[in-house]
Amino acid sequence: MELLQGVGAGNLREQVVALVRADIVSGRTAPGAVYSVPGLATELGVSTTPVREALLELSRSGLLVAMRNRGFRVELLSREALDSLFTMRDLLERFALETLARQGLRDRDTLMALADEVSNAVAADNLPKYITSDRTFHEALVGQVGNPFLTKMVMQLRDDMRLYGIDSSEGRRRQKESVKEHYQMVNLADQGNVKEASDLISRHILSWKPLFEAALAQYS
Repeated sequence: MELLQGVGAGNLREQVVALVRADIVSGRTAPGAVYSVPGLATELGVSTTPVREALLELSRSGLLVAMRNRGFRVELLSREALDSLFTMRDLLERFALETLARQGLRDRDTLMALADEVSNAVAADNLPKYITSDRTFHEALVGQVGNPFLTKMVMQLRDDMRLYGIDSSEGRRRQKESVKEHYQMVNLADQGNVKEASDLISRHILSWKPLFEAALAQYS
């Protein structure tokens, strides 16, 4: 495990958050595993302060559970919770893209540049960077609707997901497909094509579901 470089992380705490989140949501760090602040700090070669702050932040988001004097345990996401997350993400992100297609994009160039960052991460087979840049792209996309409450809800749902299986051969294939879909989303919204944009974002989200469910089953 090494610290991220050049993935939008402005300081050590943010870099540790991005790195640990990627390991948890991808399943690289299995449910039930425990992070020790001193141990992780030593592994990363940094002080304990940014590591403790990062793990506390991830515990507030529900990815970890703080255990008194024992560290932070990785939580397992239930099948029911995963189903609910996909349902709500599909509902809200479809609404967001339909709205964008109706009202038009405010900044197409920024979205295309962010889509390029996701593409570069996939080309480099850099999973932590892919997860971080993919999150940034979708936050910027939904943010162009101009409704901060919608953006907050969508991003919280995304942060609650577990991307089990994303680091498999099937997961990497799906990453490559998602790269093309990002560019298509921007183009369809820019063209005002509500129906195709709506259908695309649903496929973009729900195509991951069988992969995540199959990978989650191994922890049951």
